[in-house]
Amino acid sequence: MLSIVKLVVQALLTSFLLAMSCSFAAAGINRFGPFSVDSMRPDAIELNGEIDAGSALAFRRALTAAPNAKLIVLNSNGGLVQMGLLIADDVFQRKMATLIPAGSKCFSACSFIFLAGSERRADGQLGVHQISSDVPDLQSAQMSISDIIDVLHRFGTPTDVLTIMFRTPANDMYVFSSDEVAKYHINRSASDPIPAAPEAAAANPVTTAPGPSNAPTATTQAPGPAASPSPSDALASLNPNAASQLSVLEDYARRPTRLAMFTGLDFAGEDVGIEAVADAGACAQSCLAKGSQCKAFTFNIQTAPGQGPNCFLKASRGQADGNSVAVSGEFLTRSDPNPSAFSIGTIDPTTALHKNVDLVGADLSRRPHPKAKGARECRLACVANTSCLAFTFVAAKKECWLKSGIGQPRAAAGMVSGTKTYQTVSPATIIDLQ
Repeated sequence: MLSIVKLVVQALLTSFLLAMSCSFAAAGINRFGPFSVDSMRPDAIELNGEIDAGSALAFRRALTAAPNAKLIVLNSNGGLVQMGLLIADDVFQRKMATLIPAGSKCFSACSFIFLAGSERRADGQLGVHQISSDVPDLQSAQMSISDIIDVLHRFGTPTDVLTIMFRTPANDMYVFSSDEVAKYHINRSASDPIPAAPEAAAANPVTTAPGPSNAPTATTQAPGPAASPSPSDALASLNPNAASQLSVLEDYARRPTRLAMFTGLDFAGEDVGIEAVADAGACAQSCLAKGSQCKAFTFNIQTAPGQGPNCFLKASRGQADGNSVAVSGEFLTRSDPNPSAFSIGTIDPTTALHKNVDLVGADLSRRPHPKAKGARECRLACVANTSCLAFTFVAAKKECWLKSGIGQPRAAAGMVSGTKTYQTVSPATIIDLQ
């Protein structure tokens, strides 16, 4: 039975990959220097690689290809300062959100782009240092520093970040820890104050913090949520779409990048939909179509198409339950690690249930389970109880008896019993959706 299941599962995985290939066949990745635009996700532009002499123009070309882009996703070791500042200014003027995904880095000139975001979040590494130049021209260096200070103050950059930047040698890199990201208010959301206008910042670029005129200086408080309604809150009350960039950022972070497939495993509960589909690939597509509402699914390979529901869409993985005729999948986002192996107790409904059998003795309690009123509920109650090794369900009385041992089996009409075994579960495969 298990060998047949494995063969069927391989066929289902193949069909899934084919289905995904068809879905993305019409899609295309357009590249402009280090920038790329996915035609299926035109709300985001990705930066991967060095910021060179052609990058500012390449970014303008990417914006032309994705005129409605609201987010720039960053992964770069940096590059030319002036190019980074030009790109950052475009990001700031367009009020785009910026994101450093987990596992990515944004160093040196890339940090200017990140700090330009009207909404910004650093799940990955943000690194800063002094500028460097091969030309020993003091005047040019001073002008570059002046440009950086002016631009970063317009972006509402915390003074602490500027201080660290200019104190870190050019041949070194200061990478902010997650605690420092929170401490210095590096991330910014829709509820944070809108940075001051460029003219206000230019009046005193070193000591005046962005924000209302009566706000504390940046040396004592970095930009953060205000106690009273902030300008952005007032704007949001007039324009419901004012905070839409944050939702774009969060939506991008939640998008699935991988699919972990499990064989012989059922994700019990957490259903958000039940469908009859042709195969596991179609089940996965149904889950994807529900967006963030669906994060996992279970497909029953025993139920033939047209014979009833066989695709169960889940809000989360739920309770892991062994079932030799089940194939399950869990969608993973950029911030989710690959699932590691885990051990579970299982009572396989296909191979470990015994009809018309009573297991006498070894009851865990003098009373039947108070909530399990069906054989399936009784089985799952035993699976969830670490002290339970077997169960007997009495159909006539709707009684569920959990047991600490297998007990003495005997023939008994109308009873269903099951015995628990332990197994180690790990993904059969992890499919890259990108």
